[in-house]
Amino acid sequence: MSEAARPLGAGVPPDVPLAAAPGRRHRLSTRVWHWVNAVVFFVMLMSGLMIFNAHPRLYWGQYGANPDPAWLEIGAEGERGYLRVGEARIDTTGLLGVSRVDGRLRAIAFPGWATIPSTYDLALARRWHLTFAWVFALGLVGYAGWSLCNGHLRRDLVPGRAEVAPGHLRADVLRHLRLDFPKDEAGYNVLQKLTYLLVLLGLIPLIILTGLTMSPSMDATWPWLLDLFGGRQSARSIHFIAAWGLVGFLLVHLVMLLLSGPLGRIRGMIDGRG
Repeated sequence: MSEAARPLGAGVPPDVPLAAAPGRRHRLSTRVWHWVNAVVFFVMLMSGLMIFNAHPRLYWGQYGANPDPAWLEIGAEGERGYLRVGEARIDTTGLLGVSRVDGRLRAIAFPGWATIPSTYDLALARRWHLTFAWVFALGLVGYAGWSLCNGHLRRDLVPGRAEVAPGHLRADVLRHLRLDFPKDEAGYNVLQKLTYLLVLLGLIPLIILTGLTMSPSMDATWPWLLDLFGGRQSARSIHFIAAWGLVGFLLVHLVMLLLSGPLGRIRGMIDGRG
């Protein structure tokens, strides 16, 4: 088979790290999961914001209702929107708490342009959220299985001893602070590896388990989930925090992409080369 006719992902044996495979940056499993998740993430985030709009307050513990003390609240007083975290309160008029709907100001936590659907509909938002949760779950299972088979997680993401040595970590942090990103760097640097592992083994499992904890049927099947997270309202708070942790990861990811040569990086996530 000629090089031009090779399917995507060919040319990198499963036992060869990407750093040792000239011209290859991302395996096929990584590229497919990346683009599917790009769509899934935005749909689940935006539908989740609409679900949050139904009760824009977060609590710790098992119970939470309007009279109970909330550690986070997005609300409105008249035409003024606000975000309150603990005792700190920030004026968010024009962004959070108050939105203009059909020419009139209305009290709503997140504006319509940031939610799915764009007008208040809790039932429809839940359908969007749970439908794409299945897409996410199936994609995650497929990615994990494929990555275990081709050795991607062990060879490409787990850093070696030399990489996590204090001197190497310090040098990599300083290089990032200087915005020194080699255009021909093969594989992932140690900060990328540690960040991806944090997302794959930390934020994603956390957001899945807390999402399950908010389901009454799952609480009946797996009551240990409530004990694990300290109650359904605590699970809801952790779910919210983890979701915004993924947003933070995405923003840093996009900034790094722009600083390190976006065209080549995007091409690498399409055809595996970069």
